[in-house]
Amino acid sequence: MASPFADFDAAVRGVNDSRYGLQAGVFTNDLGHAWSAFEELEVGGVIVNDVPTYRIDHMPYGGTKDSGQGREGIRYAIEDMTEIRVMVLASPD
Repeated sequence: MASPFADFDAAVRGVNDSRYGLQAGVFTNDLGHAWSAFEELEVGGVIVNDVPTYRIDHMPYGGTKDSGQGREGIRYAIEDMTEIRVMVLASPD
């Protein structure tokens, strides 16, 4: 959903007030706003000057809040299918 705004900080607060946080598209010519959006938005990913209509397998795609559990992508699929184990072998004195 596109939501034009006049005040950047108010727009960030508006996004963060949502119970959802999958992905966000931020359109700006201000690199400071792009970095600020990345640091402050409570979402799984920030796409600058495009909309989040795609995912690439090596990108950690996923959301926060009520927008999903965990991440998708090759690394996360491998972790989900792997049982991490440890063996400690003490050498005799």
